[in-house]
Amino acid sequence: MTTSLTTLMNGTEGGLALLQVLVENSFDSILITDASDDLHIIYANKAFLTLTGHDPKSVIGKSPVILQGPGTDPTVIGKLSNALKSGGEFEGKTINYKKDGTPFIMYWRVIPVKTDKKIIAWVAIQREGSTT
Repeated sequence: MTTSLTTLMNGTEGGLALLQVLVENSFDSILITDASDDLHIIYANKAFLTLTGHDPKSVIGKSPVILQGPGTDPTVIGKLSNALKSGGEFEGKTINYKKDGTPFIMYWRVIPVKTDKKIIAWVAIQREGSTT
């Protein structure tokens, strides 16, 4: 028997607890922004600290642009921007920067969170890649 996540979330009192366990214990960095034009960070999990060196609490209210630097590909960021404007999903990779300035290749997927067809937030799932 298979069960959908929606069924699990709606069918148990522990649905929110289940979601929290999944997000907090993911090996991938999870970053959530609001749906404003400036995309303020409203949540980052523990894996975000491991990936970027930024304490999740210290980035709340800031823009994900804090991860960009001179090697960040503007073409990729342009594709991300277009996806955000159109309300679509995005998947890509570019060079981003850790808190200490160390460059790394970041693969990420950005997905809108919708309620009644209105985008209320964006979720970015991120991981470090290699050149090989």
